[in-house]
Amino acid sequence: MAPRTHWLFGDQLGPLFINPRHGGPDARAPVIMIEARSVLRRRRFHRAKAHLVLSAMRHRAAELGDRVTYVRAETYAEGLERALGRPVSRRSATRDGDAGGRLTVCHPTSRRALEFAQALEGVEVLPAKGFMVSHDDFAEWSGGRGGGQGLRLEGFYRWVRGRHDLLMDGDEPAGGRWNLDHDNREPPPRGRETLDVRGPWRPREDSIDEEVRHDLDRWERDGAVSFVGRDGPRCFPATRREALSALRHFITHRLPDFGRHEDAMLAADPVLSHSLLSAPLNLGLLDPAECVERAEHAYRAGDAPLNSVEGFVRQIAGWREYVWHLYWHFGEDYRHRNALRHTTPLPDWFLDLDADAVTANCLSTVLAQVRDTGWTHHIPRLMVLGSRALQDGWDPAAVTDWFHRCFVDGYDWVMLPNVVGMSQYADNGLMTTKPYTSGGAYIHRMSDLCGPCAYRPTDRTGDRACPYTAGYWAFLHRHRARLAANHRMARAVKGLDRLGDLPELLDSASRRGDTPP
Repeated sequence: MAPRTHWLFGDQLGPLFINPRHGGPDARAPVIMIEARSVLRRRRFHRAKAHLVLSAMRHRAAELGDRVTYVRAETYAEGLERALGRPVSRRSATRDGDAGGRLTVCHPTSRRALEFAQALEGVEVLPAKGFMVSHDDFAEWSGGRGGGQGLRLEGFYRWVRGRHDLLMDGDEPAGGRWNLDHDNREPPPRGRETLDVRGPWRPREDSIDEEVRHDLDRWERDGAVSFVGRDGPRCFPATRREALSALRHFITHRLPDFGRHEDAMLAADPVLSHSLLSAPLNLGLLDPAECVERAEHAYRAGDAPLNSVEGFVRQIAGWREYVWHLYWHFGEDYRHRNALRHTTPLPDWFLDLDADAVTANCLSTVLAQVRDTGWTHHIPRLMVLGSRALQDGWDPAAVTDWFHRCFVDGYDWVMLPNVVGMSQYADNGLMTTKPYTSGGAYIHRMSDLCGPCAYRPTDRTGDRACPYTAGYWAFLHRHRARLAANHRMARAVKGLDRLGDLPELLDSASRRGDTPP
């Protein structure tokens, strides 16, 4: 009997997705890949993101050779019909898929793609790949924890560590502590523009990258698509081989110094000691299990300290898995959460990544990093970009869409919980216990960005008032009744009573409107 054909989405590009040992298709199965132009038409993606995804897909097709039918079409439906040589019909009712269907596909990573696949006649949706925790196992863990309030990261992370025997000494965490965040919050070394660590792994572009860039130039010139940001040399892996090289480089040369300055920011060193592995992980080029296992091996061999390894493991086996499962657990309605009733549209300067229009050095620097590379690490995302949106009351759905479009590692499952829950507190605390925003003092302590800035982090009013400091107090004032009842925010809210210049601060914030800070 001939093996069934298997369909690969553009973020299912590693061996996990076509390996029968991992519940995938027959090793001889023909493969379909579809480059759907409609995906690029729907959103104004970052140019570097579009380049990376298309480069990775075309590289994978070249590796698969005659086994793959690679179709460039307007839509997925058109691509499937051309690849299969027959019309593709829809079922009368959506369900998980036809066991034994003529076409298989691993569980897609977005709700929209999953619903599309489930609705097709003769398609069997296989279990999700690329994650350590299955949907069934998460359901087992989350059962009985109550509507979201019991679904905190720390409990999930400890459960994953124990279940996968990850950084464990018997029944106890290695080193006696589950959480080493306290050791991983050091500010950058004063007087240093960069960390004294080996630089990150970078790829070399090839003829496929040249072809992709030519196509993107042509599509944009013809008005077929529109992008934001710059497409410089590709910065992230596009093949399994490149991804493994990047992983080895990080474990050997950068992991030992990762932990201490994990939350720090330096204007001239945006990468610091971060792994830059989120993009290949989210393309399916790396297995998260192999990443954390190699990190633990480095710790056991004495090649990396525990705080660095635990911080990395927490990112991959903790936060990444947690966000993936909350995306599905909270359901489609989560997308429309807006507990703070923020409705302000994103300003044009932010939508266009116009860093040059911004005076605040921290925001200008970070926005330029996104403009130039489609990436910045988690603290600039949360405490500079996300905090600006939260303080100014921007629509959380629009903020989610912006992060999805503008980051090379951004996908619907990644950004929906991260932005709606973690960054914008639009879910009223289902994910986190407090809104994450701060005044300029935090940025000053954790970076070198305030020194050359035109504003002063201690000033709330006047010509040199820091927009983050003023914005922080304006945010607390706007949501005083709600936040006063939050035990983690009550003390900060009471601080409003000590501000003799609060009326002036609020008037200045109102007059600024959506102009670049």
